[in-house]
Amino acid sequence: MHPTITRMQDVIAKGDDTKIAVLLAEDVQFLPPTYFATWTGREPVAAVLGHVGQVFSDFSYRRVMGSGNDWALEFQCKIGDLDAVGVDLITLNDEGLIQTFEVVMRPHKSVGALREAMNARVMTDPRFLEYRKALS
Repeated sequence: MHPTITRMQDVIAKGDDTKIAVLLAEDVQFLPPTYFATWTGREPVAAVLGHVGQVFSDFSYRRVMGSGNDWALEFQCKIGDLDAVGVDLITLNDEGLIQTFEVVMRPHKSVGALREAMNARVMTDPRFLEYRKALS
């Protein structure tokens, strides 16, 4: 398994954006499951993923599939009292950093709960006044 994928499994659910940031390419793109938009840039993406790690509980990866630069990591978690499953679709760049990070999730009710929880969190994080520029 690629060392970045191994490290990602250790840090993604801890909600520490400083540990997540070192795994991301400078121009990383993050495609969340909660809306059809893309976050671009190491700092904004690390901040979003840091908040996600604090919203999820009982997070674990169930399966890891892939090789080279393309990976799919199936996960399960809770959002409040709701169960969710999803897949992180990861593409690494030539330096072994995460270039693209797309998340697909179900069920719909859990995705809605994630959206509500994330909106509440980013509204209280002053960094997101500037990071809003990174959303397209």
